[in-house]
Amino acid sequence: MNSIQANNYLVHFNQNAYEALNKHLRENKYSNIFIIVDDQTNEHCLPKFIPHLETELAIEIIEFEAGEANKNIETCIEIWNILTELGGDRKSLVINVGGGVVTDLGGFVASTFKRGVDFINVPTTLLSMVDASVGGKTGVDLGNLKNQIGVINVPQMVLIDTAYLETLPQSEMRSGLAEMLKHGLIYDAPYWRQFSDLKSIVFDELDQLIYRSVEIKNEIVIQDPTEKNIRKALNFGHTLGHAIESYFLESEEKTTLLHGEAIAVGMILESYISLQKNLITEQEYREIKTIIKGIYDDVIFEENDIDPILELLIHDKKNEYGLIQFALIEGIGKIKINQSVENKLILDAFQDYKS
Repeated sequence: MNSIQANNYLVHFNQNAYEALNKHLRENKYSNIFIIVDDQTNEHCLPKFIPHLETELAIEIIEFEAGEANKNIETCIEIWNILTELGGDRKSLVINVGGGVVTDLGGFVASTFKRGVDFINVPTTLLSMVDASVGGKTGVDLGNLKNQIGVINVPQMVLIDTAYLETLPQSEMRSGLAEMLKHGLIYDAPYWRQFSDLKSIVFDELDQLIYRSVEIKNEIVIQDPTEKNIRKALNFGHTLGHAIESYFLESEEKTTLLHGEAIAVGMILESYISLQKNLITEQEYREIKTIIKGIYDDVIFEENDIDPILELLIHDKKNEYGLIQFALIEGIGKIKINQSVENKLILDAFQDYKS
């Protein structure tokens, strides 16, 4: 697979990725290398990564506990302290090996340590390959509010090796699939319809589907790196999806949702809103709802869940001038950004989701 040119860096694939990494190490005089992992990727992915690394530089492994609950400033402080204690300097290189939590947090740690050191992302989950690998967004959560603290700062390169997917449970694969479905819904209708029969997709085809998903996100981000305009399209399903994810994360009575599980619900809800605003047809909505519900288990919402979810929308970082902004689909494969939605329509969407 050819490498994809993103904003000031390249996304490399499979064996080409390691060749590009080792060439980069030979051409840059780094003082040492720090590899940031969580406890899961340390066990399952790091043993696959290390043998590809050709360097005589000192390598230190920094591990933190896996999970969205640890994507916070406290974890960053711990890692900044470790970097300092282990002699990290302006010429250190940080390599983040893991899912979206690792690459988001690790990218933020690197971008702020010593006012910024080079970093490379090695996404190891389907979600991080098709989403976190492109765009330069780094950051952490503030309490239960997702991605409130962070910067946009691009890595030196991104290395996507789909062999890491062999370590993932099916739930994590489905989580990543949500972002791929989103890319089709907002940008590429034929791509979306490739997912109408998942049973017919074989692993070799998955490589091509991942590649196309990265291409789609990259084509959008290149037009609007700082999310002032068209990049807002990538928020489809995320305005409500993030609020749902945050609510289930903080509630002791709820089972925490994976990111993609929450976004899948968000896409159905926001597709319903698109329908009610006459942006899509009833047939298109039924197609979207049927395909997504065929992949993901229904999430149960009680009556007393909805108001707290709506309250969380107020803190969505996509809001402007106090108004909640949605990106809605305008037919499958097209998007309409900066759409205001009244609460009643959101409540109606939840009612329809249950049916």
